[in-house]
Amino acid sequence: MKEEIPEIDQKDLVELALIEGVARRLPKDDCVLRALGDLYTRVGRYEDGLAIDRRLVKLCPGDSMAWYNLGCSLALLGMRAPAMRALRRAVALGYDDAEWMSRDVDLRSLREDRAFKTLLKKLSGEGARKTED
Repeated sequence: MKEEIPEIDQKDLVELALIEGVARRLPKDDCVLRALGDLYTRVGRYEDGLAIDRRLVKLCPGDSMAWYNLGCSLALLGMRAPAMRALRRAVALGYDDAEWMSRDVDLRSLREDRAFKTLLKKLSGEGARKTED
């Protein structure tokens, strides 16, 4: 299920032009790419955001946030299994914000997925507590 695409206003178009220009000049700058990926997602250009997130995980393979954002982009495009793989990788690399993950609108398509619920339980420590009892 693809998410509803938000309307792009003039300020977003100006910001897009600016950050895309900087990204062309600095194609391996992860800070610029993160800003561009976030902006693409905000304006509903999910495929473009996914392309940026894929570049980021290649540039920063050990970065949990890069993998988390990749999971979000995949989820926004309805690619649930790859999204879950990316989110599991993010958690394995140290992503630990279960509260945010549970309410992140980008992950709405995964909320009822059993694997997503299991990952959230693991992340919040519920799974660990059950095995200790």
